[in-house]
Amino acid sequence: MSLSTRVQAIKPSPTLAVTARAAKLKAEGKDIIGLGAGEPDFDTPQHIKDAAINAINKGFTKYTAVGGTPGLKAAVIAKFKRDNGLDYNAKQILVSCGGKQSFFNLALAVIDPGDEVIVPAPY
Repeated sequence: MSLSTRVQAIKPSPTLAVTARAAKLKAEGKDIIGLGAGEPDFDTPQHIKDAAINAINKGFTKYTAVGGTPGLKAAVIAKFKRDNGLDYNAKQILVSCGGKQSFFNLALAVIDPGDEVIVPAPY
């Protein structure tokens, strides 16, 4: 089986390369602040672990709405109101699995083959 030309054209992730380089330098004893993959340099706080375990124990283990559940959207709206003084409604909130996936979805939604796209670097 051969892979498609589209798959063969995929290059290694620059984000993961930066993250790996930062980890290597940290392992060498250098004082590094990693700005790569967005992984926190601390363990998940206990209250979040407890909430996740509680959710699993209550059966919240199934697929949810692609754009986010009403409860999650309400929490996002409340957070932006409380912390940033911003007002949103549920139709303005889209939950995704990360920035790259959101950008990919956006690109597929608005860019057609042959369209010119300008991407500033570094990105």
